[in-house]
Amino acid sequence: MDKFPAIGVLSRYKERLLPTCCQHRQEIFREIFQQIEKGFDLPPLMLTPDEIEAAVLGAQWVIGHADPVLARAAEDLMAKIADTVPERLRPFVLEPASRARPSWAREPDRIDMARTRSQIHEGRKIALRYRDEHGRDSERTIWPIAIGYHEAVRILAAWCELRRDFRSFRTDRVIEADYLEEKYPERREALRAKWRRSLVWEQPKDV
Repeated sequence: MDKFPAIGVLSRYKERLLPTCCQHRQEIFREIFQQIEKGFDLPPLMLTPDEIEAAVLGAQWVIGHADPVLARAAEDLMAKIADTVPERLRPFVLEPASRARPSWAREPDRIDMARTRSQIHEGRKIALRYRDEHGRDSERTIWPIAIGYHEAVRILAAWCELRRDFRSFRTDRVIEADYLEEKYPERREALRAKWRRSLVWEQPKDV
């Protein structure tokens, strides 16, 4: 079974806490710290049958519709759930009653999806060469916000410096992407809040 690692933050404060306690409390704290540093076994993952079905159904959809990195992660997730749930619940993972339809006619991504997700998490810009639905090419510097996984395409929502507005870009229409070290100036949480209010997700624009 997995082990919890020693909790560093408690260890840093151990020497600071112990001298301030009476002798009896020192012994209690010392025993607690020793147990934490040794680690202890994780209990079995406690999920209901419906929760397992939901997780497996979601993982199936990701395997069939997402990029290869996320698809592998979904497969690993299902394996971990099967390994950690009690034996009586394992059939809900290995032989689920629900199935997600595999994707068909999916357009290939022409951008590194894993690296794009990293740029989103880190709040860094991306320089794109992009071709719109009319075949017109343009160069954009964007502040990536989120990736939407649709049935056949993926949509990258972002603030576009060229248009000074939120735009959505199909990942299969990207010609080239340069992942910049530069961070965009606005806080990521504030930018996402503005994006949600703009309803770009429901009304994507790529021109």
